[in-house]
Amino acid sequence: MTHAGPTNGDLGTLPEWDLSDLYPAPDSPELEADLTAAWDAAKAFEEAYAGKLVALSGQAFGGAIAEYERISEVIYRAMSYAQLLYSGDVSDPERGRFYQGMQERVTAISTHTLFFTLEINRLDDAVLADKLTAPAAAHYQSWLRDIRVFRPHQLSDELEKMLHERQVVGAAAWNRLFDESMARLRFPLDGKEVTSAEVLNQMSDKDGVKRKAAAKSLGKVLGDNAPLFALITNTLAKEKEIDDKWRHYPRPTSYRNLSNQVEDHVVDALVEAVKGCFPLLSHRYYAMKAKWFGVEKLDYWDRNAPLPDDDDRKFTWERARDTVLGAYGAFSPDMAVVGKRFFDSNWIDAPVRPGKSPGAFAHPTVPSAHPYLLVNYLGKARDVMTLAHELGHGVHQVLAGGQGALMSDTPLTLAETASVFGEMLTFRAMLDAETSPKSRRIMLASKVEDMLNTVVRQVAFYEFERQLHDERRRGELSPDRIGEIWMGIQRDSLGPCFNFHDEYRHFWAYIPHFVHSPFYVYAYAFGDCLVNSLYAVYASGKVTDFPVKYLDMLRAGGTLRHRDLLAPFGLDAGKPEFWRRGLDVVIGFIDELEAM
Repeated sequence: MTHAGPTNGDLGTLPEWDLSDLYPAPDSPELEADLTAAWDAAKAFEEAYAGKLVALSGQAFGGAIAEYERISEVIYRAMSYAQLLYSGDVSDPERGRFYQGMQERVTAISTHTLFFTLEINRLDDAVLADKLTAPAAAHYQSWLRDIRVFRPHQLSDELEKMLHERQVVGAAAWNRLFDESMARLRFPLDGKEVTSAEVLNQMSDKDGVKRKAAAKSLGKVLGDNAPLFALITNTLAKEKEIDDKWRHYPRPTSYRNLSNQVEDHVVDALVEAVKGCFPLLSHRYYAMKAKWFGVEKLDYWDRNAPLPDDDDRKFTWERARDTVLGAYGAFSPDMAVVGKRFFDSNWIDAPVRPGKSPGAFAHPTVPSAHPYLLVNYLGKARDVMTLAHELGHGVHQVLAGGQGALMSDTPLTLAETASVFGEMLTFRAMLDAETSPKSRRIMLASKVEDMLNTVVRQVAFYEFERQLHDERRRGELSPDRIGEIWMGIQRDSLGPCFNFHDEYRHFWAYIPHFVHSPFYVYAYAFGDCLVNSLYAVYASGKVTDFPVKYLDMLRAGGTLRHRDLLAPFGLDAGKPEFWRRGLDVVIGFIDELEAM
């Protein structure tokens, strides 16, 4: 079934996703049958294998992993449906109730399979190596590798089971409180009460009066609700501290780095490289932007303002689709074919709606189905870039699906590679098609701002989280103290060319990554710098069959680490100069703007 969403003024016909490829409805017999079957299968799995892995032959061990994967795919599918339905309107109490109920049922089912990875990690290396001589087990070698990196941080089975069951009333519940609270907030603007997506969109309006009004409204409402968001932040940071202490993680970022399959020193090198380039990046660019605006200092709401001579043109949905698919197709026809399926099959939800999850994401669901994309499309050039970004994720998820439910997922650092590469392809195509010098300058400035938002802003977010989590270990932080940390980081990263008004101290409160995925944010900078280096190799023409090698990299899913994935392109993210090479691309764009 396909259907078109509502027409949104001059934006064209915006699609709404069709979730029936997962399940027909929340109360459908198909969903209930899958959950019942998964419950029975999980109990049978526990009965068949708990405490018996060490004695299994390699072939039988491989069969056990295959059954674990099959059960996992069923519950991933059900949970994906609940998450997507909930994202469509997180303010709907029925959807919230359904989502919570699904979390509880899936947690109960997976409690019976939890023993499996714990027991795998108790196998001696020699015993596991012997099992891996069997092809059925060897197929899952990369998954086993990634499971076993957590061996030093694994607790007793009883503690692991308790933590697993508690999740639904722990972090998951606080995440839900954040989502629903944000979705219910309304911001007074131009005589109306608008959503966070709408007020944030107006902060990049061409009219400075409207930008200021949006910023003041956003800051006022976030400030009024700062105690709630501070409570959520403090609670989650304390819970993380407790988990880290019991699991013997040396610092708050350690779990994220381990799950991203990236070494601490690689992340440290990235962060230090970006911080060291703040003066050459954000400080220099925003000083130039202030001159374009004819002021000594910009107000913070001017950070994403269109340039004074920007015509603020709108892109219809159809034009955005054709632009992105055209750019993908020029790079690789095969990539465009995969991307086109998202538009033809209603795998995208585009309109802005009250209650809809703000921002944008790509959800991989399960390999037996397909990914879904959520965007809040308002027709700006940045929205076209967001579409290109999320479609890159979607293409990656489709191509990696061949690895199966356990090995298709990629660490965040590599997941952002495909999305940022899709953005770069689209930007280059749009820039090459533009003949007006003025329009080219505007496009280049917009791209620089996007890159600063991806690299400088996300590393600043990472530093904010790092300081907050470190300080939380000494006691709860007040909303004012959190605001002080935020303001200090913003001044350091954005530079001396901004006026930071008092209400800006509350802007940390709306960033969902701090709540949902602590220390996620550096993955954006990782991906952007990596893609800059990767794209430079592509543009040089020195690597033969680059598009083929690139798609093979995406198909690898989570089976290869960053060092192995980048080797065919002659790149090594473990070397400090790698990050400066990526940052030099952004610096080069700023040089070009200065020359204009």
